Amino acid sequence: PTGSLLYPYGPQQGDETNPKLDDGTSEAITLSIPFTFYGKTYQTAFVNNNGVISFDEPVRQYTPDPFPLADGRPFVTPFWADVNNVEGGDIFYRQSTDPALLGDISQHITQYFPESPFTATWAFVATWDHVAYWGSKSDKGNTFQAVLTTDSKKFYIILNYWDIQWTTGAASDGDAETGLGGTPAHAGFNSGDDTNFYNIPGSQTDAIINITTTSNIKVPGRWVFRVDDFQAPDVDPPQLDNCWL
Repeated sequence: PTGSLLYPYGPQQGDETNPKLDDGTSEAITLSIPFTFYGKTYQTAFVNNNGVISFDEPVRQYTPDPFPLADGRPFVTPFWADVNNVEGGDIFYRQSTDPALLGDISQHITQYFPESPFTATWAFVATWDHVAYWGSKSDKGNTFQAVLTTDSKKFYIILNYWDIQWTTGAASDGDAETGLGGTPAHAGFNSGDDTNFYNIPGSQTDAIINITTTSNIKVPGRWVFRVDDFQAPDVDPPQLDNCWL
């Protein structure tokens, strides 16, 4: 969508498309630049249909568990919930060194982390485009994106939420008509070391439906984190009175 938070995506951008399969995943993706996440470096990633990008192993689980997970799975989840792309929507991904894309990402990250200017040399873009939920009796779809990027020293993840219409699949006790209730989606980071994690506010509550309006960098619907040595900018309260500035 024009004017959207989302970086360009889709087959015309050279994206791969995940198979239409409930609880499915991409093939193992060999990262052309290994990615450092919570101090460990990974060379293989999976784009899992259920809203998770995982390292080393796929994640097929559809009902989210609270972080930190005890079983050592390192992953970032823009929106971990029971997606069913058989019922609707597509999941796309690509690795890119496209100068236009890297220029936009570099400008954004330098704006959000001005103390450490950033020139991206590589990006990995995964996009869930109008994806349906399992057991859906509606035409609701969610559109969101995760971007992994690096200059080979610092590693960042950008999460973009463009349109979130449902939170829960029917097998997670959600309502088949509304896609709400039950165990709602989880957004955040699990380090894999059973100690370190980050939950985006609202995770696994009904409030996660509002993630298109929240942010940690003053851009509604966008969350940005440095993840090699994990850092999250402080979350601002939703309403700031600027008259005293």
